[in-house]
Amino acid sequence: MAEGKEVIKEGRAVAKYVRIAPRKVRIVMNLIRGKEIADAFAILKFTPKRGATLIEKVLKSAVANAENNFDMDADKLFVSTCFVDQGPTIKRYHPRSRGQAFSILKHTSHITVVVKEKADEQN
Repeated sequence: MAEGKEVIKEGRAVAKYVRIAPRKVRIVMNLIRGKEIADAFAILKFTPKRGATLIEKVLKSAVANAENNFDMDADKLFVSTCFVDQGPTIKRYHPRSRGQAFSILKHTSHITVVVKEKADEQN
């Protein structure tokens, strides 16, 4: 490694090709951004959206990655970055009257959650 290069310690987890529209997941994702891990899990547990269970799974993975790969303390972690990108769209067709076909777009998402450790404030 170069001398000036600093290793950034963060737990990261990505769920790719999840079969839910990104706009539906972003609603839940905005609720946990910047929150501590305990608060984020509480919010996700009581949010009645399908995206909440998917994000909870990715958040658990990110916390486990932070603990195992970087020896971080789970109590000091918070959600530093979280975002949802659009994955590939699966195209299907629905038959309609007079031989017409209407297209159905089945959206997929890439869910990313990054957790970091809070800096100790000693003032």
